[in-house]
Amino acid sequence: MRWLVLVVRVPAEPSRHRVAVWRELRRVGALQIGQGVWVVPDVPVFADGVTRVIALARRGEGEVLVLDAAGREEPDAARLEGLFTAERSEEWAEFLADCAGFDAEIDKEIAKGKFTMAELEEEEQSLERLRRWHRDIKARDVFGAPAAPEAIGQLEHCADRLADYTERVFQALHQM
Repeated sequence: MRWLVLVVRVPAEPSRHRVAVWRELRRVGALQIGQGVWVVPDVPVFADGVTRVIALARRGEGEVLVLDAAGREEPDAARLEGLFTAERSEEWAEFLADCAGFDAEIDKEIAKGKFTMAELEEEEQSLERLRRWHRDIKARDVFGAPAAPEAIGQLEHCADRLADYTERVFQALHQM
């Protein structure tokens, strides 16, 4: 596996430029391995993000030095892959927690008998946010973190729960 090493330097002031670069690096899924040093696998899914990081740094009168790299020995490459996958595992854990929150929200609305179009639209937006988030993490998870299969199962469960809730809303509205 080849890696891109990004050595990022952006002036401290104004801080908005440093923050914008940092946010983009996090959004892309880059792994920070040192002060101002980040890595991403050298695969196409990260190319646009690296381009955005460079543009944001330049906008803030900074610079990004991009280097091609590989682990010198197998343990080095395995360590980078492990660190990168650990970050994806953290993202999947947070995603799974949000899926559980979605499930609990549906339970709460059913228990309260709150079967309104406004609530349905809110839950549809929540599911769509979960779908986008899943798509983004899946794209970054190039090594296949262990929780990825569970995440797709939970996303499907959330979709099933929303379908059931939708049916209940329409039944409630048509009984009036």
